[in-house]
Amino acid sequence: MNQNHYQVLGVAATASAADIKRAYRRLVVQYHPDKHGGDIRFEEQFKAVAVAYGVLGDPGKRAHYDFQQTQAARRLEEERRRQQQRPATQHVYGVPMPPPAPLRTRPPAGSRERHYQRIPQQQPRFNGRDWLLTLLLLLGMAGFFVGVKLTMDRLTAHNRYRDALHAYATGNLAAASSLLEETLHFRPDDAAALRRHGELQLLQRDPAAAAADFRAALQSGLPPRAAAATYYQLGRAEAQLGRPESADFNLSRALALDSSRSAARLARGEVRLLDLHQPGLAEADFNAGLAQRARAGQPPAWHYMQLRGVARTALQRYAEARTDYFEVIRANPTDGRTHFLLGKLAAHTGDSTAACEFYRRAVALGYAYAREAAAGCR
Repeated sequence: MNQNHYQVLGVAATASAADIKRAYRRLVVQYHPDKHGGDIRFEEQFKAVAVAYGVLGDPGKRAHYDFQQTQAARRLEEERRRQQQRPATQHVYGVPMPPPAPLRTRPPAGSRERHYQRIPQQQPRFNGRDWLLTLLLLLGMAGFFVGVKLTMDRLTAHNRYRDALHAYATGNLAAASSLLEETLHFRPDDAAALRRHGELQLLQRDPAAAAADFRAALQSGLPPRAAAATYYQLGRAEAQLGRPESADFNLSRALALDSSRSAARLARGEVRLLDLHQPGLAEADFNAGLAQRARAGQPPAWHYMQLRGVARTALQRYAEARTDYFEVIRANPTDGRTHFLLGKLAAHTGDSTAACEFYRRAVALGYAYAREAAAGCR
């Protein structure tokens, strides 16, 4: 059988380039004709070594040679298989061929294997690895079902909250409240839903429930502007519950997070004036809040301008208080409370005649609290 180039050099088909070069140098020295007196056998071997190295020493030629060897081996194997699968009656060039030898992958079965053997029954054993795999399977199934439940709850809560906002915008407060409660059933820590539910509780005059919702919303986490709005609503609820110190604290937190929130500043001024009896701080809040509304192009808040007049009266700045009261009267001439406050202001300045006139006007406009003061006038 002819040798291939690898066999000529005595190296494996997977030999490195360095191994091939070393084998070539060794064989060149070994088969050189000068060492053997010109013997033709060694000369032929020397030429074969040179040809083999000329092919295998070049990477491109070696790759092409390897491909040819692989193809040749594949064709030879296919031919061998066809010969083995040839039927007994097949003729090659008119000559009948003998049947191919049977293919065997193992020695023939012995006598013991050709009879049924009784297989001893084995009791199944549940080892530690089986317990671990079972536990992991159960945990995986439980995690899957919990994940599905959480996903469905989240989707349901999102849909209920969206419907609640629509009902809230259209003025259907009862439906909005019911939908928000369903949202909180599926997601008790939904800060946005807690905040909206608290606003509805305030509208329904339940400040205790509203304050609980606002605190829960703040604990669930809100962005700064939403947190400022929630602190403002919580301050309003605390004021309605008769807790002015807590109301002042929460309104101050709202302004610390968003100083442009004029409603929080005005509400804090009202708490400081009427509950904490701090007219100086209250007037500062009213001034800042009313100025912010004016810069923002919002309509004047006459209620807070009236309260600023009360604060200025307490500070004995009667002229400024009178200016505030008359601005409110020009905007709302039928406001009996403002006429009553003007009467109180006139009484402070010693003008009893003007005081009694303002008291009588307040009573005529339906302000019942002015009746007692008007009764003391002659």
